[in-house]
Amino acid sequence: MQNDSLPSVPSCASVAEAATTQGWQAELRLGFEQRSTKTVLATRQQRGPLAVQRPFYPEGDVCHAYVLHPPGGVVGGDCLQMHFQVAPNAHALLTTPGATKFYRSAGLQAQQHQHFHVTQGCLEWLPQENIFFPGANTALHSTIHLDAAAQYIGWEIHCLGRPVIGETFAQGRALFKTALYRAGKPLLLDRLLIASETDLHTAAGLRGQPVMATLLATPATPALLEAVRPHCQDIANGSAGVTLFNDVLVVRYLGNSTAQAHRLFRHLWHIIRPLVTGRPATPPRIWNT
Repeated sequence: MQNDSLPSVPSCASVAEAATTQGWQAELRLGFEQRSTKTVLATRQQRGPLAVQRPFYPEGDVCHAYVLHPPGGVVGGDCLQMHFQVAPNAHALLTTPGATKFYRSAGLQAQQHQHFHVTQGCLEWLPQENIFFPGANTALHSTIHLDAAAQYIGWEIHCLGRPVIGETFAQGRALFKTALYRAGKPLLLDRLLIASETDLHTAAGLRGQPVMATLLATPATPALLEAVRPHCQDIANGSAGVTLFNDVLVVRYLGNSTAQAHRLFRHLWHIIRPLVTGRPATPPRIWNT
């Protein structure tokens, strides 16, 4: 992936107006606040097929919530927008119950936009993987705004094609953008475009591997980097690396198995979470199903 400036992203509404055929235009806005002894889901607005389940409290005070996309699949013309806001002293952990599938498109682009704002609180965004079928035309944008004292741990796992059945992403287009800011200053600007089969095999692309994943954690220290580094070595049938810059720990995985990516990231999360948030790792219940 390359670090460069990211141009402004068109809204789902503007894309839909330009399209001759519209898909699902879905939006979910969640606001988390600290009230009394726990974080609560204080505000919720939804439009279209995006929803959130009733929060769980396996830790007593941290709000665990599951984001749902009932159709299960995303097609050309669909646009999903998620806005999560975490107020001071609040702590929210969000995940998804299953993989999101991006299906073959007849031409229209499918989009997913994620907008996170954390003010002196903590957000953990730990979703299941995204699966991109051959012929999909997709754009995924994640924008994270943190204030000076905010904490964030998040990952994205992407699978191009379905390697378990020998299917490759021989046709299609997938654009991935991530922008992470603290106090308005960019810490990470990440962009990757897969637009041809060549991109799957070049050294600057995916080197022939169908699964790529990135984990971000901040604020991070050199001690956290050294704690994580040994666990990113000797990855069977894949590779992983970790770096630290601008107080952001960045872990990248490249391989052929979403299950392996999940195992690695969940294992690292048990190490990272106490050092970033001061809390022991308490996995969401849905991970056990």
